[in-house]
Amino acid sequence: MKRLYLVVRSDLSPGQQAVQACHALREFVEHYPDTDRKWFDESNTLVLLEASDEKALLKLLKKAVRRRISCVEFREPDFDNAVTALAIAPSGHHLCKRLQLALQHR
Repeated sequence: MKRLYLVVRSDLSPGQQAVQACHALREFVEHYPDTDRKWFDESNTLVLLEASDEKALLKLLKKAVRRRISCVEFREPDFDNAVTALAIAPSGHHLCKRLQLALQHR
């Protein structure tokens, strides 16, 4: 099953994680409408994962870009434009294998 991966920072509160994931999904739809439509029609399954902090998100983003995997970052204006979330296309599933589910430690 094809999943779209939303990755948020674990150093954010649960409410902030939820909102940032929504922002990242919206960015993904804007930048990759064809990929989004295909995912939506074939699966519509989301996975919400977490990375430790902004540095970890940027490292993951860099890997996705190097491998030409559709991925977007969301930068939160209220946090000095820090990267708070990523949305990664289903083709990036191997990048997300070691990440933990978000909101599990609260």
